[in-house]
Amino acid sequence: MADESHLSVLKQGVEAWNQWREQNPGVEPDLGEADLSGASLRLANLVHTNVSGADLTGCHIYGISAWRLQLDEHTKQQSLVITPPGSPEVTIDNIEVAQFVYLLLHNEKIRDAIDTIGKKGVLLLGRFTGGRIAILERLRDELRKRDFLPLVFNFDKPETKDFTETVRLLAGISRFVIVDITNPKSAPLELQATVPEYMIPFVPILERGEEPFAMFRDLWIKHRQWVLNPIRYSSVDRLIEVLDIKIIKPAQARFTELLALKAEELQIEDA
Repeated sequence: MADESHLSVLKQGVEAWNQWREQNPGVEPDLGEADLSGASLRLANLVHTNVSGADLTGCHIYGISAWRLQLDEHTKQQSLVITPPGSPEVTIDNIEVAQFVYLLLHNEKIRDAIDTIGKKGVLLLGRFTGGRIAILERLRDELRKRDFLPLVFNFDKPETKDFTETVRLLAGISRFVIVDITNPKSAPLELQATVPEYMIPFVPILERGEEPFAMFRDLWIKHRQWVLNPIRYSSVDRLIEVLDIKIIKPAQARFTELLALKAEELQIEDA
């Protein structure tokens, strides 16, 4: 149940609410199960507020601040109005997604940033330590010269619980992935957790004379639609020599093929 004192402050209006939040920075408001349907919550500070089970149907939330909002499956979020008074009304059914959608609608820089990552983002994965750092630096520099946006995840630090999730996130927003599988400890878990979930081109590179980790062959065979043939290189210079013809060009072509395949699948589902 909502804390009646918190609910009382909100009913006094957004200005009173925000002032109370500023005066009580350590308090996490509890509006759980409150009926807020149709309320105007514009410029309201709902950071860390509990709205579990609350009814937010039809709330006006233009300009709301709702980071770390506490929601649950019983929170009603239908028809949330994200546009200001006097503007054509746009509604959405998720308060956290609403903030992102509003930014997309009204912030050209964010739209450009997302568009840039989707078109130019290239994720570099591997264990680049000691002398191998030269491989990372050369690849990054050469990708920049070709107007790509290198996203680097170097496995040179101890693994954390968010390690694999970070790789998934970066892979999901990249055009293609270049993964160095030379060091058998560099990427097995991350690739096994990522490759099956994302239909984006993965280009494995492997230093000549080394062998990939044991499960790589199975992963490669099972997902050959988007895992390209491993590229073996004898030196950094040789790798850069074949960067365009053996890595970038095939990855770009595979990206286009996968895009067409996804479009076909959507058409079949629609039919």
